[in-house]
Amino acid sequence: MMKQKVNFFWFRRDLRLDDNTALFHALQSDLPVIPVFIFDDAILERLPQNDARVSFIYDSLQKINEELAKVQASILIKKGKTAEVWKSLVEEFDIQNVFFNKDYEPYAIKRDVDISALLKENNVGSFAFKDHVIFEEKEISKSDGLPYTIYTPYKNKWLEQYRILGSVAENDTQPFFANFAKNHYLFPQLSDIGFERSSIKVIPHNLSQIANYKETRDFPALDSTSYLSPHLRFGTVSVRKLVNWANRKNQTFLSELIWREFFIQILYSFPHVANRNFKSAYDGIEWQNNEDDFKRWCSGTTGYPMVDAGMRQLNKTGYMHNRVRMVVASFLCKHLLIDWQWGEAYFAEKLLDFELASNVGNWQWAAGTGCDAAPYFRVFNPEIQLKKFDEKGIYIRKWIPEFSLGYNKPMIDHAFARERAIATYKAGILK
Repeated sequence: MMKQKVNFFWFRRDLRLDDNTALFHALQSDLPVIPVFIFDDAILERLPQNDARVSFIYDSLQKINEELAKVQASILIKKGKTAEVWKSLVEEFDIQNVFFNKDYEPYAIKRDVDISALLKENNVGSFAFKDHVIFEEKEISKSDGLPYTIYTPYKNKWLEQYRILGSVAENDTQPFFANFAKNHYLFPQLSDIGFERSSIKVIPHNLSQIANYKETRDFPALDSTSYLSPHLRFGTVSVRKLVNWANRKNQTFLSELIWREFFIQILYSFPHVANRNFKSAYDGIEWQNNEDDFKRWCSGTTGYPMVDAGMRQLNKTGYMHNRVRMVVASFLCKHLLIDWQWGEAYFAEKLLDFELASNVGNWQWAAGTGCDAAPYFRVFNPEIQLKKFDEKGIYIRKWIPEFSLGYNKPMIDHAFARERAIATYKAGILK
């Protein structure tokens, strides 16, 4: 019996049916489309069994599957090594083409090159599309073709190019849902994938909370952020819709979306930043890397209320307010002289919105080792930050219930830590 010719759409970090570029193009083809998601062993093996992000991915896929059921279709869920999964799919189906959206992280780039080669060997076409960003790779570059390494000129060029477009077209996939292959694949239990449900939840995003974003974004007690970041990370929302909305409604918020693309471009152009300093001159810094100090930072017991509240919020919820992230990152690198890579790895483990480009970019910004980073002699004073941005102590009391009873003595004196950090950086920066 001959197998039906089909095309595949490969879900990755674009977990939505609406305004999904590669899916839109897949559904324009003249063959039935089977959507597939692969739980990649290479990623899963590094995660705890109750990882909250896996629960969120699972729930997002389930919502997609419920939508597909309305047109007698379903999503095919697989688990394993990605190459092995595609080898089995090529044998099982008569696949003509595979459509997917690009990912710009080093692991994903190599994976996609390998899978495209595997498909080609089996006479299967592969088509990759820009979806995760407005401008990708070298679309925003200097006049000499080199990538920007300073945010402000990148932003100006980005805005110039965006305004030439007028807005970014959004793809309406709904009219083409009839082109999904009619099938019913068994949707697995979370336990079938080897995971259990996390008690930590991803909060629904809410753009109405950022009406006064410019005035309120630095005050963690106001809880006036959008909670969009995990949704952007896993693509449950369209960046085109967000950018078009922000351009109409909130330029400050648009700037934050551009920062995200700036860091994605940096990682794409300079992949070494994932595990090395962007500025090699900083390679000579002698970090203290005291494990006991690191444990106190991780657990939120440094004696500095804003640092500790932030770390406790992270450990309990998977979130941390952006202003507080800057304070805790500066404290680790400057006060404790612990390599930014230790903090980056801890955030990667805990943050619901972990995205390699932004995580590395922001950590290197705080450490002073990155492109367009805070100068090495800028050392946040956690106590001044507390007075400026949580003067009434509402945020810290929420996460440190024992604060009113008298709080721990700071583990290190700020003035001493500042002088030590500046001296260490001065001695370590290579001439």
